[in-house]
Amino acid sequence: MFDAVERDLGPVDLLVTNAGIARSADALSMSAETWHEIMRVNLDGTFHAVWRAKDGMVARGFGRIVCISSVLGLVPNPISTERMFAYGTSKAAIIGFVRQCAAALGPAVRVNGVAPGYVETDMTADVSDEAHERLTAAAALKRFGQPEEIAELVHFLLSERSSFTTGQTHIADGGTKFVP
Repeated sequence: MFDAVERDLGPVDLLVTNAGIARSADALSMSAETWHEIMRVNLDGTFHAVWRAKDGMVARGFGRIVCISSVLGLVPNPISTERMFAYGTSKAAIIGFVRQCAAALGPAVRVNGVAPGYVETDMTADVSDEAHERLTAAAALKRFGQPEEIAELVHFLLSERSSFTTGQTHIADGGTKFVP
């Protein structure tokens, strides 16, 4: 993929990683296979994309990376923690990865994260009506987010308007989690 992009469009200066799968599995009986599948997609997928892009960014003295995590990587949700154990763990690892990359790749490359809450996507399409009601009731804005709202934050982090920001994970969850 990177070879094709670089051949057709030039060097990769801006990168957004957005790997994510979730498997509903009880935390106490989840299989190692389920754990590894989630880690391969969510965490390893993020790692491989960043690792492929970083050398060129550092060599050119410019790069912007945004890694999509989740609020479940910051604070477990009592409504879904038991079923989203591996997902939340993988997204917490991405938050740590963002911090480490920011320290290692700066000052040429800025690396930040975005931790969305529940957003209306294919991944949340099968949320039951009961769970949807509980989740929206728990949010200050009383709704799920829209993909465009997350995209606006990502755009900001890729732009020069965020030129003094690196190593941070920004929450966009409609006021579900209030984390310092």
